[in-house]
Amino acid sequence: MARPIAVAPQPLRAVAAAVLQGAGCPPDEAKVVADHLVGANLAGHDSHGVIRLVTYVPWLADGMVRAGRKAKVTHETEVGAVVDGDRGLGQAIGEEAVRVGIDKARTRGIAVVAVRNTGHLGRIGHWAERAAEAGLVSMHYVNTTGFGMLVAPFGSTEARLSANPMAFGAPRRGAPPIILDISTAAIAEGKIKVARAAGKALPAGLVLDGDGRPTTDPAAFYGPPRGAILPFGGHKGHGLSVMIELLAGALTGGGTTDPGRDDARYLLNNMLSIYLAPDLLGTGDAYIAEAERLTAWVTGAPPAGTGDRVLMPGDVERETAARRSAEGIPLDANTAAELRRLAEGFGADPAALAG
Repeated sequence: MARPIAVAPQPLRAVAAAVLQGAGCPPDEAKVVADHLVGANLAGHDSHGVIRLVTYVPWLADGMVRAGRKAKVTHETEVGAVVDGDRGLGQAIGEEAVRVGIDKARTRGIAVVAVRNTGHLGRIGHWAERAAEAGLVSMHYVNTTGFGMLVAPFGSTEARLSANPMAFGAPRRGAPPIILDISTAAIAEGKIKVARAAGKALPAGLVLDGDGRPTTDPAAFYGPPRGAILPFGGHKGHGLSVMIELLAGALTGGGTTDPGRDDARYLLNNMLSIYLAPDLLGTGDAYIAEAERLTAWVTGAPPAGTGDRVLMPGDVERETAARRSAEGIPLDANTAAELRRLAEGFGADPAALAG
């Protein structure tokens, strides 16, 4: 049996960019998307990393997502904008939309940007990190219009909602930002893909099979028939998911989850992002001081066990990135083989994936 391998970030970026170019993406777009995917791997979010190429390439071939698209601002005010992605690759469209939000918030202190009709936006925490780098507090809410029904409403066993992720970012002065990146699903669907590729069982209590029975087998989730993911925290995750549908889907004009839509065969994301400059309310210096005080107070709490320590949101991702930058990004044997196949199919050098 083939063994897992570890790949240095830069060669993996090069392979991912070459595959995307081979699939029809312009070089600049391929680089943006490859950087985003490998960044997700570095942060430990392998579900949103290079494993996604296995689905992105067929989507590009089938027209489910379009290469070379640019974000188009279809509605704009001093503090607001609606960005249409023209079914382009979400990581590239998202980068353009976030720049719109950052520029407006820097000028006016606040911005609300709606992104709609775009492909998979990737790891949403990345957008909160981008805003925090610019000194802005931000909130991001995402839904999927019809293709990505994964989650059963609380009290049901049938998938009718998407994973509906959300991310929050808070800058600090001279220190890493606080970044919370979660979904309303008990587990990301991408993590089910990772477990299936690695031949591993899922934790109990997260997933149902196609007959509505609890399962730890990732293959049983995919069926057929496909099963459902449970909302995290029962009714709490369910309620958040419904509200995110309204914020990301209804308020943006992109639409809520609906398998009857004409475009339901495409995985289309919508995102509502809110950007706030700390000085908007005249509390910029006080905010920074409070952020430091709170961080010290929370992380100074006595640990629950020997060797444990209290972390802030985002600490795990940063520590994982530092470790993987030094040691390489782990890829299970199946994912590495799929990436080698894609690289060879597009004439790219798969040497970095040799193991």
